Amino acid sequence: MVFGRKNKKVVPFRTAGELDAMAAAGAIVGRALVAVRAAAKPGVSTLELDEVAEQTIRDAGAVPSFKGYHGFPGSICSSVNDRVVHGIPSKDEILAEGDLVSIDCGAILDGWHGDSAWTFGVGTLIEADRLLSEATRLSMEAGIEAMVAGNRLTDVSHAIELGTRAAEKQHGRAYGIVDGYGGHGIGRQMHMDPFLANEGAPGRGPKLVVGSVLAIEPMLTLGTTQTRVLEDDWTVVTEDGSRAAHWEHTVAVTEDGPRILTPRPE
Repeated sequence: MVFGRKNKKVVPFRTAGELDAMAAAGAIVGRALVAVRAAAKPGVSTLELDEVAEQTIRDAGAVPSFKGYHGFPGSICSSVNDRVVHGIPSKDEILAEGDLVSIDCGAILDGWHGDSAWTFGVGTLIEADRLLSEATRLSMEAGIEAMVAGNRLTDVSHAIELGTRAAEKQHGRAYGIVDGYGGHGIGRQMHMDPFLANEGAPGRGPKLVVGSVLAIEPMLTLGTTQTRVLEDDWTVVTEDGSRAAHWEHTVAVTEDGPRILTPRPE
């Protein structure tokens, strides 16, 4: 889930055992996302996807972290086509062939949070939408690679931005980096400082140390960088109606390099 402490000298860090506990929560999120994707077929409602995610999470002994968060009614955010983030699952929103679906999901296990998002197609996507999702994934992966001890917070931001620009060059088109939204610290709360922008100059902000954890989540569009919030006070849509994609993993800095704490089963 996306939301935008004072700037301290280091990004908050966890012990090795605490990272394992976070990874246990994150693995449940990964399983829920895989189950949701498997269920996402033409004729299925986004509320049905929400039910799949909640059942998967609760069957694993965890609690959906989104449900009731500041009043949010769902266990997932289901954001279809021009919806960027925070879409509310609904029995009236029925998936169709070619829809571009972004699912954001969180779970709490033994007090620790996992948070991850995935964009995929219902059936076959048109090429532009497929490449948009791929570009967002590549941007996230570039940010993950920057999760190494000694880097600063905005080194990760800059890496995400460079990942987007590399995808633009590879795909031969421009992408909009959604303005005002980004990643965040995470641990025993879902949203913690610092805020992680998805673009910007390197070399600024608190340092990453072994055990530092961030949720890395780029959001790209086929058009504008600007968004608006619908009357439900949650759903964020692109200002120009262009399609959007959202990828996210919870990631830790370790002595052996970045560790994804929200793995998805094959």
